[in-house]
Amino acid sequence: MANIYEEIGRNRRNTWFIIIAVVSFFLFIGAGLDYFYGAGFKAPFFTIIALLVGTMGAGAGYLYGDKMILSATRARALNMNDPGEKQWYNVIGEVSIAAGAPLPEAYIIDDPDPNAFATGRDPRHASIAVTKGLVDALNRDELQAVAAHEMSHVKNYDVRLMLMVAALVGAIALMADWAGRSLFYARRRDSGRSGDGSDKGGGVGMLILLAIWLGSVVLAPILSRMMAMFVSRRREYLADASGAELTRNPLALASALEKITARAGPTRYINNQGTAHLCIADPKGSLINSKEGWWADLFATHPPIDKRIEALRRMAYVRP
Repeated sequence: MANIYEEIGRNRRNTWFIIIAVVSFFLFIGAGLDYFYGAGFKAPFFTIIALLVGTMGAGAGYLYGDKMILSATRARALNMNDPGEKQWYNVIGEVSIAAGAPLPEAYIIDDPDPNAFATGRDPRHASIAVTKGLVDALNRDELQAVAAHEMSHVKNYDVRLMLMVAALVGAIALMADWAGRSLFYARRRDSGRSGDGSDKGGGVGMLILLAIWLGSVVLAPILSRMMAMFVSRRREYLADASGAELTRNPLALASALEKITARAGPTRYINNQGTAHLCIADPKGSLINSKEGWWADLFATHPPIDKRIEALRRMAYVRP
């Protein structure tokens, strides 16, 4: 397993790779629209629009993506008059000291299903949100273990990587939809023309380029979601190990995961494609998350909880 500094470096490189991939995809879509349907413009209109949208989308995801995620999940500030929520705040403070990281902002989601996630672009701009169901279901040691797991995501810069992955999924889905609509309207506009541009539109090479472009528009949203799921599964194992190292109590996290999976149901406010991969446990209740293998690696957002619990017990030298 890589040490924390190697993980931080890898996450930073992967974040830049994702930003470049998003902007490049937008340019590709815009260039395709200009090539096939931009003959009436004196400048590469669609390419310029796509570049602006891609750059602004990546920048907005980096700077404000965490706030958008918290708003989408209806996260609220803690009620310090509630004993459970106050205990959660104290636990986060303890774990942040142990991790040597700034205190993240703490939020509660009024949902009975136990779950938690961290988000933000770096440890100084991080937030940890938990459901009311998780605060009510776990004891103090288990809450501390969950906080340590999420703090590991923060300290290892997993939050930045996963934030940009979430932005990637949304941006590519939006761009693919825009490209599809633009193609539809352009075809309707040109359907009445007989000979105009026939020399450009004909030929096997033109048909191949069009097929590649259309295939990219259709497959990009699916591939971006698959990438989000693959990255998430690997990060959960690493955060389990790092969190157990922080608390020196891997059995507490194993117990927390057991309670989470025993009470698991769809987490109503986090049950969407853009945020599901951020959570400590699958908020959608998908059966594929209990499987292993290449198929599960492609389509599951989380590794099997049984395997995670088994790994944590091995850390505590407990036989499965």
